[in-house]
Amino acid sequence: MPRIAFLGPPGTFTEEALLGQPDLAGAELVPMRSMADVLAAAQSGDAAYGFVPIENAIEGTVNLTLDALVFEHELLIQREVETRIKLNLLAVPGTRLRDVHKVVSIPHATAQCRGFFARELHNVELEAANSTAEAAQYVGEHRPEGTAAVGTELAARLYGLEVLAEDIEDHPDNSTRFVLVAPGRIPAPTGHDKTSIVCFQHTDQPGSLHGILGQFTARNINLTKLESRPTKQGLGSYCFIIDLEGHIDDELVADCLRDLHAQLAGVKFLGSYPAAGEHGAAIRRDAVESWKAADVWITALRALVGPH
Repeated sequence: MPRIAFLGPPGTFTEEALLGQPDLAGAELVPMRSMADVLAAAQSGDAAYGFVPIENAIEGTVNLTLDALVFEHELLIQREVETRIKLNLLAVPGTRLRDVHKVVSIPHATAQCRGFFARELHNVELEAANSTAEAAQYVGEHRPEGTAAVGTELAARLYGLEVLAEDIEDHPDNSTRFVLVAPGRIPAPTGHDKTSIVCFQHTDQPGSLHGILGQFTARNINLTKLESRPTKQGLGSYCFIIDLEGHIDDELVADCLRDLHAQLAGVKFLGSYPAAGEHGAAIRRDAVESWKAADVWITALRALVGPH
């Protein structure tokens, strides 16, 4: 079975998302201490794949992941996984909510609970950890007085904690998008795919973004995400990260990326992969059936062609 590196220790939301994928759950799952370690393991070949969070519905992009994929590694996205995130306040059994004066977790998680802290834990001290499970492990092993962790119910069971408060995230429709990455391979098109690219400009000038977006408009290609990130080369220097519907094997998508590559200072390809979503499997199934029907139609028409 392949080795899949993920953000550990056991009990993270990343592990929960992995275990929710039947074909990935049976692999050798290798917990890593940081997302940087996960991606480095996938790049070096210590693991066949890396599995990391890349976007949250409340806090937006996980910049550590995105910047590493854009600037530090040559890894391609193999699939995306969307998982509902339910954040819980965990503490040593017997702790009361009013006793909590410090909360430990990964900053991306505590940032999703600002409203809860303002209402229930005034002036609480927030302490950073590498992951939600690492925070739960710390509280469970060291049992610091008045300290709680933000994490999963699984982490509570693993590290001997109890749930003081459930669903403490600020918005009910909280979900996180994870990506499976590996070097040098692109999954075959499925009929319901997404492509991610990074566009680098020659210079920052009026209309430069309009020129990029015009390539997609001209081909009626839908964008599902557009954001800018600093290029790390000085203030005012930005690149654009774009997610679009379609696969590099689609002629329209390939033609669009060809023109962008010729027009811009650079285009980095981050992958073409099966799109997530509740109806993804049905869309892919319908696309396959439609293609088969179209192929039968074309074959029948070609049979009518006379001899040359």
